[in-house]
Amino acid sequence: MTVEGRFQERYAASNTPWDIAKPDFNLVQMVTTAPIAPCKALDIGCGTGDNAIWLAQQQFQVLGIDAAEAAIEKARKKALEAKAGCTFMVSDILTSRIEGASFGFAFDRGFLHLLDSDEERRRCAAIVNGHLEENGRWLSLAGNADERRNTPGPPQRSARDIVNAVEPYFEILSLVSGHFGSNQPSPPRAWICLMRKRRSA
Repeated sequence: MTVEGRFQERYAASNTPWDIAKPDFNLVQMVTTAPIAPCKALDIGCGTGDNAIWLAQQQFQVLGIDAAEAAIEKARKKALEAKAGCTFMVSDILTSRIEGASFGFAFDRGFLHLLDSDEERRRCAAIVNGHLEENGRWLSLAGNADERRNTPGPPQRSARDIVNAVEPYFEILSLVSGHFGSNQPSPPRAWICLMRKRRSA
């Protein structure tokens, strides 16, 4: 089964421990303290839409994309209930040019870390770069390989994995070890990486 098929199946069955029914606190902190001004924003791998909805409530013009149709259906329902003016679309940024580019801000919570090879992650960074306007920013939350665990959790990447992937296309503004927003007693560790598009890329 493809990655898209697995996620479709899990969203349809509501077997989604990463779906915490609220925006990730890392996004909230970064947008409010960096600060990142309202602009056209792209939520990559948006899941059921909580982060995109929060951004829309902060006056961002948000497009959320996910390859899992079941996730997008749930996101649209949530946005309608929240009266949030964001748009959701079934799409894969790795295979399709996303309508509405260029964006001023991109966000992913656990998309980059799904890619297993350096080559795939570099290609992803190049594609995200191509969807951003000059000086556009990208906030990526990725599983942290420094965590030793005996239970299932998000894919884990090293700081070097992230740097190797994004450095040709982005200036890293901050790369901090933290943890995902979570409903679990011991939240999974994460890298919180804020980047700015390189002019030369």
